[in-house]
Amino acid sequence: MISLRVTGMTCEHCARTAEAALNRMPGIDASVSYDRGIADIRNDAGIEIEALRTAIGQSGYGLEPLTKPVSLDRVSDPGSGLHVAIIGSGGAAFAAAIRAVETGARVSLTERGAVVGGTCVNVGCVPSKIMLRAAEIRHERSHHPFDGIARSQEPVDRKPLLDQLRGRVEALRAAKYEKIIDNNPNITLLPGEARFADAHTLTITDHAGGVTRLAPDRILIATGASPMIPPVPGLAETPYWTSTDALFAEELSTRLVVIGSSFVALELAQAYRRLGVEVTLLARSTLLTRDDPELGSALQQAFEAEGIRVLNETQAERISYDAGRFTVAFGAEQIEAERLLVATGRQPNTEGLALDKAGVTTDHNGAIVVDDHLRTSAANIYAAGDCSTMPQLVYVAAAAGTRAAINMMGGDASLDLSVVPAVVFTDPSVATVGLDEGQARTAGIETITRRLDLENVPRALANFDTRGFVKLVAEAGTGRLIGAQILAHNAGEMIQTAALAIRYRMTVQELGDTLFPYLVMAEGIKLAAQTFTKDISQLSCCAG
Repeated sequence: MISLRVTGMTCEHCARTAEAALNRMPGIDASVSYDRGIADIRNDAGIEIEALRTAIGQSGYGLEPLTKPVSLDRVSDPGSGLHVAIIGSGGAAFAAAIRAVETGARVSLTERGAVVGGTCVNVGCVPSKIMLRAAEIRHERSHHPFDGIARSQEPVDRKPLLDQLRGRVEALRAAKYEKIIDNNPNITLLPGEARFADAHTLTITDHAGGVTRLAPDRILIATGASPMIPPVPGLAETPYWTSTDALFAEELSTRLVVIGSSFVALELAQAYRRLGVEVTLLARSTLLTRDDPELGSALQQAFEAEGIRVLNETQAERISYDAGRFTVAFGAEQIEAERLLVATGRQPNTEGLALDKAGVTTDHNGAIVVDDHLRTSAANIYAAGDCSTMPQLVYVAAAAGTRAAINMMGGDASLDLSVVPAVVFTDPSVATVGLDEGQARTAGIETITRRLDLENVPRALANFDTRGFVKLVAEAGTGRLIGAQILAHNAGEMIQTAALAIRYRMTVQELGDTLFPYLVMAEGIKLAAQTFTKDISQLSCCAG
């Protein structure tokens, strides 16, 4: 008995056709499984594999060796040999695909876009951080705090900077996504738009109009999210930017208006300002309204110090575009700019999936409702990533994808979201984890809090950059750390220390007694913990 992978099958009928083609050969007893994508062949006549390929090829299919031998034990394992269909090809989708094939599944991956990889590598995390770092370098050249080092502010040559950004995006997409598909015969990419025909069947319409029907054992929806565009009169008729347009713009404008106060709006507003563009930011409320108010207030001060105009409690009421210029009207005022960036949040990509035909429930925003095992309201259908009710963070999406795959294959894995660190990559950056004072109060938890300004952190003093603070929230009575809010240069590099302390239920006393290296910014967390019981101004610079 030999087992070979059958290529080119798209349905159960294909399997029966391929099986019949093999069994027409003398001395061959073949059984083809569509779900496993495998032909088990008893070859009493000793026919060469090439002859088998020729026979099945006449029906439009192919035979390939398996990358790993399929043992009887593996085939009989109820968690293996399943056909998993994944809609989408971003972080959640690939994490799920990798784990599923490791467990013995055959994965069909559908993608409606021109490239795989989803938001993060293509138009999100990776290109934005490249742009932010480039902008930071230019800003530091003209605004660094050190005497004796010349300051300069040359104009930006956008083309080579953009070429470098695109090159790194393409390289990472090739290495982390395309190569995985190319090197794994158990993952098949099906380009096209996926829709539910019913709770067990998907139709994939490719760009040429061809339709493929799949009836997989399990389905994972991982379609991500897209920019949400507010219904401002006149906006739809203008060439406004989304974040993707702003990241890949060929030229830098003179003036930019940013509508929104999401992390995307804040990061790109500062990046463009640091690249030499005049920036005005319109916030419907204030900056970082979902976080501790001290964070938004301090960040606004930092923005305004760099020349960014921040207009709080401001909503665009009408937008027009004429002769290469936007006019944004609000109240009795209006502002003009060459470019307009709309960054008011993101909405789940669930329209067009025909979720109602599958019995999949969504919330009022269109996000797919999932439990901690990533299960939807429909049996054998799971969801992960930004299209679900999980936090819209790529590392949450990847963790959710992995756990969804475990559960689809018969396992029992839950996603614990009790400790989720988050970072806004401005400068100073904003990093949070756990509860702030207001959230704790809402939850009925009595707290003790301490705020340590960075002028008390030796590394911040050495950097000549004391903008920001570390704020710790502890449970009254036990002293257990339950939250941290940090505003500091590279706060994202600090926050995981607090996340681990919360995860392992450390008290602020234990955190303050822990050894931290000197001089590092993360020492600010230790010093903030010590302020619960000490006056740190009376300590020597590296006192334990």
